[in-house]
Amino acid sequence: MTSFRLLPDWKKSTISNFLAISGSLRAHSSNTEVLRACAILAPASVRIRIFDGLADLPHFNPDLDVEGTVSPANVEAFRAEIDAADALLISSPEYAHGVPGTLKNALDWLVSAPGMLWKPVALLNVLSRSTHGNASLLETLRTMSTVPIPEAPVQLSLTRRTASADEIAADPQIADRLRVSLDALLLAAEEYRSGSADVAALVPRSSGSARATPEPVGREGDSNDAEKSGQGHVPALECAVGEENPEDEE
Repeated sequence: MTSFRLLPDWKKSTISNFLAISGSLRAHSSNTEVLRACAILAPASVRIRIFDGLADLPHFNPDLDVEGTVSPANVEAFRAEIDAADALLISSPEYAHGVPGTLKNALDWLVSAPGMLWKPVALLNVLSRSTHGNASLLETLRTMSTVPIPEAPVQLSLTRRTASADEIAADPQIADRLRVSLDALLLAAEEYRSGSADVAALVPRSSGSARATPEPVGREGDSNDAEKSGQGHVPALECAVGEENPEDEE
């Protein structure tokens, strides 16, 4: 049975708020630039804010994340931004076949945050060969009971690694593919904002199996191993950026 949440007045706005998170701390990372390009290309009904506090979050400490304790102020501010967002956009590099520590640390602070429950998420992958980190991030997000939004794998080509957000947004082919991702995320965000807990209905059924939907778990509740990460896989938008060097962080 579909359940509904009581929405505060600010959730009844006609504007959908997306919070964009880059897993890179580099000033001109292509992960960050593609998120900035999304902000340029977003429809009038979407407001995208890029979170800039990743480097300031303290190392996750479970002792500061239990009932009766007060989390650090910047953690509480981060959670408030998550609560206010109708959907998340995440673009992250891959380090040693995994998620960068700064991004994983931020997600650890959100595991117990109710604002993540059924939150629609779109993943943008700017290096087509970076499949391990993307799969790891997807597994973490599903375990946290978010809803990754399905997109057919699309490969985009930039002429230079250092392309700016304006240059990315000005490329018609790239812009079209980013708009497809934004439109799909907007559809899910509108469902989320309506108060329906069944946003996961937007995720198609896998062939021969039931629909892969997230289940709320505790911090120690992740019983899935890496071999299961392909089940119910929701492919992310892929952006191939010129010639790829595995030692370069995007």
